[in-house]
Amino acid sequence: MFPLLIVPALQAPAPAAKPFAALEFLLGTWEGEGSGDPGQGTGEFSCAMDLQGMVMVRRNRADYPATKDRPASRHEDLMVIFSESGKLRAHYYDNEGHVIRYEVGDPDSQGAVQFLSEANAGPRFRLTYMPIGKQKLSLRFDIATPGTSAFKTYIEATATRKK
Repeated sequence: MFPLLIVPALQAPAPAAKPFAALEFLLGTWEGEGSGDPGQGTGEFSCAMDLQGMVMVRRNRADYPATKDRPASRHEDLMVIFSESGKLRAHYYDNEGHVIRYEVGDPDSQGAVQFLSEANAGPRFRLTYMPIGKQKLSLRFDIATPGTSAFKTYIEATATRKK
């Protein structure tokens, strides 16, 4: 006779009511243009819920035309935003080999949401999205060099929701 092994069902903790509520303004497909250290560029990004609402996925593309100093280039990245222990976090990957782990802050009084990279020995990164009505937003990507706390703007852009 074999003993009967009873394993209790693992029960997932109850999900937060709407963990992605502060980021819902990002959902959709956006066309943008901006400038910064990489140059003047145009691009597109999309944000969509995935895995039955458990993660938000942002896919981004930016195209930079050739200049006298460099050839034309394309930047692509993927960011997966998820809730962990009641806090939003994000993992970012790009075609240049960068991996950034972010903590997502609560929205400020204007609805702007900030992604701040984890502290480590390298540079710190800050990505800020601010809604401008329902069809536009601004974004800024800032970098703080190792050993400093002052962020310098690397890219500023605006985006318009595609219809």
